[in-house]
Amino acid sequence: MLGNFSYHNPTKLYFGEDSLSYLKDELKNYGENVLLIYGGGSVKKNGLYDEIITILKESNKNVAEISGVMPNPTLEKLYEGVKIARENNSEFILAVGGGSVCDYAKAVSVSVHCTDDPWQKYYIRFEEPDCKIVPVGCVLTMAGTGSEMNGGAVITNHESKLKIGHVFGDDVMPKFSVLNPKYTMTLPKYQMTAGIYDIMNHICEQYFSGEDDNTSDYISEALMKSLIHASRIANENPQDYEARSNIMWTATWALNTLVAKGKTTDWMVHMLGQSVGAYTNATHGMTLAAVSLPYYRFIMPYGLKKFVRFAKEVWNVNPDGKTDTQVAQEGLTAMENWMKELGLVMKISELGATDDMIEGIADGTIIMDGGYKVLTRDEIVQILKESM
Repeated sequence: MLGNFSYHNPTKLYFGEDSLSYLKDELKNYGENVLLIYGGGSVKKNGLYDEIITILKESNKNVAEISGVMPNPTLEKLYEGVKIARENNSEFILAVGGGSVCDYAKAVSVSVHCTDDPWQKYYIRFEEPDCKIVPVGCVLTMAGTGSEMNGGAVITNHESKLKIGHVFGDDVMPKFSVLNPKYTMTLPKYQMTAGIYDIMNHICEQYFSGEDDNTSDYISEALMKSLIHASRIANENPQDYEARSNIMWTATWALNTLVAKGKTTDWMVHMLGQSVGAYTNATHGMTLAAVSLPYYRFIMPYGLKKFVRFAKEVWNVNPDGKTDTQVAQEGLTAMENWMKELGLVMKISELGATDDMIEGIADGTIIMDGGYKVLTRDEIVQILKESM
C-alpha cells in the first residue's frame, strides 16, 4: 500500500547552457552581503569565477569569499565558514561547485545564527534549526550528489573519525540552482564516474526498500536505465553534451526526495561508505562503489522479489529456466560488470582501508532500519571484510 505523505520541493532550477543568465534576477531577492563559497580553484581556471564575480558586482553585492572547500568538508572548515559569515554579516550564500560545496554551504547556512555547537546540535543530536537560516543558491559544477535540490549536508569530523549527513527540511534547501552541463565537462574522468555511481546508489537506496510496487519504483527504474545508457556514452566521450546533460538531470531527480515517497528507504550503503570515507578521506562515490555489492549480495535473500525485478527491468535479465535467486544474482553481476566498465573502485583496500581499520569503520557506521534487514555490528564487520 502506498502510504500517506506530503511532498514539497521549494528549489527553483535553471537548466542548460544559458542558465547562468538567470543569476542576476535571482540575486535581486536577497540582501547586499553575499558569501561566495567554492572549492579548490577549478572555477577560476575555467573562467566561471570571473563570470560570477562580474554578475555579483553588477548586482551591487558586497562579496566575502570562502575558498578551498574540500571534497569531504570538515568540521574545522565549517567553523571557519561560520566565522567568516558572521564577520561579514552574510545575508545570502552562493555555492559554486560540486555537491560537497553545496553541502557545506547548507551546513554554514544553519550554523551562522546557531547559539549551540553545530556539530553537536545537527550531527550528533540530529536536531532541526531553531534559528535564522541564511538562504543558499547553487551554481553546480559536478553531477552526483543531488545536493542542488535537497536539504542534505554531510560533514566529516576527523578527530572523532565520523562522517555524518543531516538531511534538513524545506527551509534549508537551496532557493535556486543553476545547472549547466558544460560546467561538469572539465572534471577529471575519475570524478565523473564517481558521481555517476553516487547517482546510481541514491536511486538504489530508495528502490531497495518496501515490498510493494509503486510509482516510485517505476520512476526509479527509468532513471537507472537512463543513467546506465548515458554513462556508457560519457565514459567513451566525456565531452558528449547530451550524455552529460542526462546524467546531470538524473542526478537531480535521484535525490530531490521525489522517488523516496512511499518508500521506507535503506541508506546502509551510504552509512558504510561514509564511515570508510571518515578513515580514508576517499572520494564519496568510490566508497559507495566499493561496499555496494557485498552489501547487496548479503541482503538479497531478504528482499529477493525486488532484486529479481531489478535484474529483469533494469538489466534485461532473461528469467526463463532460472530460479529467482539465480535471476537476482545475474542482475547484480550485470551491475558489477557495468561498474567495472566505468572503471569504478571495487574494493575499499584500493581506497586506503586496512584490516586494522575495520573495527573502527564498523563502530562509525550508523545502523539504519529502513531496508530489508537491520544489520548487526558483526554483519557490518563481515560486509566490510568482504569489501576489502
